[in-house]
Amino acid sequence: MAIDRRDSNDHLHTDVILGKITEYDIFRYYCPNFKILGKKFKSDLRQDNSPTVSIVPYNGKLLYKDFGSPDHTFDCFNYVKFKYSCDFYSALNIIDSDFNLNLSSKKDGIKFTMGLMAYRQNKTPAYTKTEVILKKKRRQWTRDDAKFWSKYFVSKKILTMFGVEPISHFWVNSTRFTCKSVTYAFRFKNRYKIYSPYEETNKWLSNTKKTDVQGYNQLPYKGERLIITSSLKDVMCLHAAGYNAIALQSEMQIPSDKLISELKTRFKTIDILYDNDFDKVTNPGQTMAVKICDLYGFNNICIPDSYQSKDPSDLVKSVSRFNELKNILNEQRRDY
Repeated sequence: MAIDRRDSNDHLHTDVILGKITEYDIFRYYCPNFKILGKKFKSDLRQDNSPTVSIVPYNGKLLYKDFGSPDHTFDCFNYVKFKYSCDFYSALNIIDSDFNLNLSSKKDGIKFTMGLMAYRQNKTPAYTKTEVILKKKRRQWTRDDAKFWSKYFVSKKILTMFGVEPISHFWVNSTRFTCKSVTYAFRFKNRYKIYSPYEETNKWLSNTKKTDVQGYNQLPYKGERLIITSSLKDVMCLHAAGYNAIALQSEMQIPSDKLISELKTRFKTIDILYDNDFDKVTNPGQTMAVKICDLYGFNNICIPDSYQSKDPSDLVKSVSRFNELKNILNEQRRDY
């Protein structure tokens, strides 16, 4: 039986790490020959006489791809795992320590990580965070777009209101990529989340900051009820159902005291509606929801397991109406 070495105060998760640094930062730190996205360089994982490796965006994630050794294809976390011959959680600890993120709750985390330093063969360069620049080319809305979003009762008007655009291409720094299926850009000022919903894995590419609150600019100045949920898709689905909602950049992110203090002056009640990963051994969304509710005195709303839907948009899609979602929100509501 696998043992989960994280305790309840451990925030060492991939999405939390990527809320603080980027995949590009991780590759630049640990991969000594990597300089520019899409440009080939020599492998540091094997003997390589000519440049055969590229780091490229693929399915919303940066991948290390070695064309001379096809089994050497990794995302940034598995690259660190493979390079230092450790397990996945140990790789997260290495990154946490080297970037001084202080996400692990373990008091011996630094010693634990330093013990793995023996596996390292080369010193890594001094860390300098490098901004990833995302640009996009907009396309026209199509029937395929309407077919996808109508499942969640999200109209073109709502998509436009929340800064969602259909795109045909995007650029990561200077490297251009063509979208192979319907893809969208979620705009946050001059930053973007690129969303490819039909990709099986790695649907996202982003250069947003953790201070970019999804749905914040669309909120009324005052209101009765606010729901903090998991994603912009859920925010838009809840808006279509008649509810005010926002989402942080990650479920594993603790909202700032400043944000919560402001929202409390604007809304009479605030509820948390995070994912219910009913089909997994661990349930990180509900674990974090309980933690935030305990911290700020909010009410936790959880979609019951019987619906077999982890979030609001999944529920609406599965039943093709808002009735069940509204019933859950009303039944689990708690007035302060």
